[in-house]
Amino acid sequence: MHQTVRGARRLFLAAGLALCGAAFAQGAAGFPNKPIRVIVPFTPGGGSDAAARFFSEKLASAIGQPVLVENRPGGNSGSIGTALVKSQPGDGYTLLLGSTAPLVTNVVMVKELPYDAARDFKPVAGLTKNMTVIVVPANSPHRTLADLVAASRKDKLNAGTASAGFHLAADWFANLAGFKYTHVPYKGLSQALTDLAGGNLHWSIVDLAGATPLLQGNRIRALAVTDDSRHPFFPNVPTVRESGYPEFVYNTWTSFHVRSDTPDDVTRKLADATMKILKSDAAREYAQKAGTQLLPLGPAEFARYQREEVERFQKVAESSGIKAE
Repeated sequence: MHQTVRGARRLFLAAGLALCGAAFAQGAAGFPNKPIRVIVPFTPGGGSDAAARFFSEKLASAIGQPVLVENRPGGNSGSIGTALVKSQPGDGYTLLLGSTAPLVTNVVMVKELPYDAARDFKPVAGLTKNMTVIVVPANSPHRTLADLVAASRKDKLNAGTASAGFHLAADWFANLAGFKYTHVPYKGLSQALTDLAGGNLHWSIVDLAGATPLLQGNRIRALAVTDDSRHPFFPNVPTVRESGYPEFVYNTWTSFHVRSDTPDDVTRKLADATMKILKSDAAREYAQKAGTQLLPLGPAEFARYQREEVERFQKVAESSGIKAE
């Protein structure tokens, strides 16, 4: 009797495991069958938010389900929204709009994060690579980067940054140029730009895509861009490198990430759809209009790129004497 019961239990357990396996396989094969959320860990209006909305709209058409963008700013440079994605099921229905701040520079600049950037998430695909720019108010007396540096060596000016990544970049540049400054932190790009345009800040380093409307409206002025070469929208603005600091190159990027335990075939479906979008005419037109570059890296390639970026900025922090807080 007992052997019969034990045998029945074993059969029941085996059948249950088989059913679970079949259900899992069917679920992965049927993905997606409901709306997907994209969590943007920043306020609306910046370059990351714009990228999230463009690629989410195209992804919705590609996969046949709504893709809804939610802004969840706060914490240390996007840590609240990033931690939210960590707390959701690893089923592919919640994507993180990843970027340099929460996934690279927070690792270097923030002692206690509510997530592990490398362990808790895995890439779906890179989306965009964005140039940044050192800017001053339109009525600033500083016409060149050399002017700003000279003034900063005489007086301790204030500079605003909207994330730990930009704070790191500002500290790095100040260290290279040999001056100190008063740091003014912001939770979002929009407020930092508003205060800069209003003359409440002496300078800032910001995302160029987000700053472009104010630059084109002559409300702020660009002193130098931070990429290897000049920006096609602003060909008269020199790079920081050609302004006397050849080692200074700083960009930001955006990506789609999912929880690290998301099934590989679900991740691959999302990656394949996103990579097709990145190769489309619509994506090229978006990048040209937004003044950004596409970053068509799949899961493995982007994981390597992200790891190299963390290592690069760890070296920057060490050489500049920048400590995590």
